[in-house]
This record gives sequence, structure tokens and C-alpha cells, in this order.
Amino acid sequence: MSAVQGAGVVVTGAGGGIGAALARRFAAEGARVVVNDIDPARTKAVADEIGATAVPGDASEIVEEARDALDGTVDVYCANAGLASPGDVFADEQVWAAAWDVNVMAHVRAARTLLPDWLERGSGRFVSTVSAAGLLTMVGAAPYSVSKHGAYAFAEWLQLTYAHRGLKVHAICPQGVRTDMLTAAGSAGKLVLAPTAIEPEDVADALFEGIEADRFLILPHPEVAEFYQARAATPERWLAGMNHIQQKWEGAQR
Repeated sequence: MSAVQGAGVVVTGAGGGIGAALARRFAAEGARVVVNDIDPARTKAVADEIGATAVPGDASEIVEEARDALDGTVDVYCANAGLASPGDVFADEQVWAAAWDVNVMAHVRAARTLLPDWLERGSGRFVSTVSAAGLLTMVGAAPYSVSKHGAYAFAEWLQLTYAHRGLKVHAICPQGVRTDMLTAAGSAGKLVLAPTAIEPEDVADALFEGIEADRFLILPHPEVAEFYQARAATPERWLAGMNHIQQKWEGAQR
């Protein structure tokens, strides 16, 4: 794909799952890739596999190092690192703070570093792995749902604010994907997400189709568009349906 061939690409949370699939696909399309993950061993394993550069560490703190590894230029930044963060309104403050920090503020910090250069040269691409929870919600995961709504709002804000200055933004919003995060979602994930779960490579395919079509919203599960429309058009009916799922989940745990 000409849009990414030779481009400098950073993928956070790329030690496995969706991030690893994105890194592999960008490398296969001829991009120069930096693989980031909090786990150094996983980071190195994926980087070695695809001939990329490993930059392990907290996604919020590696942007400058990653840019240096790409000879000073990041063309595409994939804000993919995330926390599943299950729990309800009574979850510990630390759980809420961590979800907000990783799922939202890491994106904000990356954009602060990258935007000056992107706006000066009139080009740049920001890819946010949001989740369908950012458009809809997820039972049993208040910190995750709320922070993913924030991630979607930030991606949307970037697009509407800087599109005329050359920035392209993509918000990826899959439902269940067969990754460690789906396993971490526990019984709620098994009930809601597992039946229609797809492979990480399917998410990468959807992103590249979206890049080619210049689409902001990337929906690897097409049915999410129908759910999103229903949520907007008939919120009371949609909420009643989600509450029915909540009751079903509670019943299964008894």
C-alpha cells in the first residue's frame, strides 16, 4: 500500500494481540516499524520476527525514543496499548485512574509530542484502537467503558480539529477479538464478546481497508454500526436491551 510503504510507524501494545497483528501488517506493506510493549521480551520477539525496532516501555514515555529510532520522523502512530479494567462504580480509585491514564491520556501525550511536526509538514496519521465499548458500552467494565468513550472522543476531536491541516485519524472499534484481553474480560466477555470474536489479523485487515478508503471509523464487526445507530435513535430501547444482558450476566454468576 503506497500510503504506508516506507513510512515510519509506531505501534504501542504490540507484544501480542491486535498490536502485534498491526505491526506485522505494516511491516509486510513495507513500513519501517517500531514495536512497543510494556513487556521487553514480547516487544523484542515481535520486532525480531518482522525485522522491526524494539522500543519497550510505558507507551506514554517512548514517543521520543521511537521517533529517534525512525530517524526523526513518525508518519503513523498506532495508539493501541490498553487496559481491560473490569469493575463497577465501586472499583478502586487506582483502577479508574489507570484506565484513564492508559486508555486516554497516553493518546493525549503522544499527540502532544507528534502534532507540532505533523502540522508543520502537513501530514500525519493517528490510529486509535478504541473498541466497540467506546461507541456502545460493556457490561461489567465501567472503567474500561468510560475510558474507551474518552479515547473515541479524543480521536474524533483530533480529526475535526486538524483534518484541514493534513492529519488523518482512524478509530478502530472492534467487539470481541481473540486476544489476552478477551480472556481477561472473564464471564462478561464470554457472554457478550466471545460468540462473535474475530482474529487480530481481521482487525488489521479492516484498518488497511479503512486507510485505503480514508475512513475515520473502522468497524471490524459491521454489526456495530447498526448497534450504534440504534443507540442514537432509540436510547431507551437500547439501554433496556443492554440491561437485559446485564441481568443475564448476573444470573449466570449465581
